[in-house]
Amino acid sequence: MRWLRPLAITALCATVAACSTSPTGRSQLLLLSDEELNNMGGQAFNKYQQDLPAAGQDSQRYVQCIADAIIAELPQEQQQLDWQIRVFEEDSPNAFALPGGYMGVHTGMLDIASTQDQLASVVAHEIGHVLAKHSNERASTESATQLGLSAISSAAGLQGGSGEQLMGVLGMGAQYGIMLPFSRRHESEADTIGLDLMARAGFDPRESVTLWQNMQQASSGGQPPAWMSTHPSQGQRIEGLEAGMSDAMTAYEQASNNGRTPNCPRP
Repeated sequence: MRWLRPLAITALCATVAACSTSPTGRSQLLLLSDEELNNMGGQAFNKYQQDLPAAGQDSQRYVQCIADAIIAELPQEQQQLDWQIRVFEEDSPNAFALPGGYMGVHTGMLDIASTQDQLASVVAHEIGHVLAKHSNERASTESATQLGLSAISSAAGLQGGSGEQLMGVLGMGAQYGIMLPFSRRHESEADTIGLDLMARAGFDPRESVTLWQNMQQASSGGQPPAWMSTHPSQGQRIEGLEAGMSDAMTAYEQASNNGRTPNCPRP
């Protein structure tokens, strides 16, 4: 039945003014409005803050410094969002960004990302998901092919959609029991967008490769984190990043020449 998915999307694109293009030029089906997605993002972020304790101020300032430098390179529409950046006291190496300008980073990620440039790779990647409207695309595709268009309203909370539906549509982690993570295609696209963002912000894009080498070492001899189960392998991610490294280095050198040299003290 999987062959029905592209047919359904094609049919919807032919009848509904809901087709868009991602920052990498890929066609997308987007059925939810920005207002609906932003509201969903805010609800999910509030739930996350209720469930996990906040980290210390030093960690908060560190991540905020990195995020601010990257947000400054976003298109005007995304720059103007009231970005809320939070660091959570949680050992799992995870991070997320949600529609509406909400971002969370676990303290466990600070152990894997040992430099500001490596953490910038994580932050830029997660913002890349928001920039490419992956949550909207996933919700639209799932609804169109499995639940029908009526489920869009429910997933958006217009008919009392459950918290689990909300977190799943937005791609939140497996700690919520949600099995709708971003696809490999979305992850690879977010890597491409993130590599460009971090370089233009003045972070060394070569450190994105080091980050995934660190991730390989951290999961060596054991199971990878549950949230990575549908992600590209570390090796595939490194290959993809290296493929875009020449352009990223050009952007990085231009940023450095223009004085964009972030200095975010690590706690």
